[in-house]
Amino acid sequence: MHILEFTCIVGTVSFVAGLLGAMTGLGGGVIVVPVLAIMLGVDLRYAIGASLVSVIATSSGAAAAFVREGYSNLRVGIFLEIATSLGAVFGAFLATRVPTAGIAIVFGVVLLYSSYSSLRQTPSDAADTGKPDRWAGCLRLDSSYPTAHGMQTYHVQRIPLGFALMALAGTLSGLLGIGSGALKVLAMDRGMRLPFKVSSTTSNFMIGVTAAASAGIYLSRGYIDPGLAMPVMLGVLAGSLLGARVLMRSGTRVLRLVFGAVIVVMALEMIYNGVTGKL
Repeated sequence: MHILEFTCIVGTVSFVAGLLGAMTGLGGGVIVVPVLAIMLGVDLRYAIGASLVSVIATSSGAAAAFVREGYSNLRVGIFLEIATSLGAVFGAFLATRVPTAGIAIVFGVVLLYSSYSSLRQTPSDAADTGKPDRWAGCLRLDSSYPTAHGMQTYHVQRIPLGFALMALAGTLSGLLGIGSGALKVLAMDRGMRLPFKVSSTTSNFMIGVTAAASAGIYLSRGYIDPGLAMPVMLGVLAGSLLGARVLMRSGTRVLRLVFGAVIVVMALEMIYNGVTGKL
């Protein structure tokens, strides 16, 4: 395949990945890595390195729009980044010592979970107006977000549970080169009781910092190729900017159904190639 053709294909796939990643809060890495590794024959660790760069681009592109519109909870995101950053460094350390086949199998299992989460969720934007959490009060995490009826306040709940889940999400991010958006959204939406759009937009804000924490290790190991990372980054950035605009103006149920079905196919492919040693 000619280098120009390869670059165009990578850029197009990355654009779609960024679009879906921004609209669902799952991050574009869940599409970029399997496509690069399985369909285009890129070494898995180089695919993960390029994905980490794309995750940073996704976060940078979508997060700016979400923050400007008032959806993201910056205090929650910054607080939880302590856990995800530590987990990301640990995950990147593991990635340099775990066989490629093992990473592929773990990646496939995580994709299956992401699909299950995407298909199972019936998210609601109803805010939690129950009793304020003591930790949330001390850290001043409660906030508000815009709705069709004006600004809606909400309370953040179960801070320790959310912190623990974010450490796990960071480890998976560093190990697999994804934003671990599915687990982050689940932790904030179901665990910490944030409204769904706040969870999704705050996840987009966080995944870039998480990826940056582990990208340095991949760079030092030589697993980030500029020729591969550049079209991935540009495609994801463009897609994430468009996805951010679409998310603020529409629901995501149909998108989640399609996205979840595609992820199932990719997950089975990753597991199969890992078990048979083709990666």
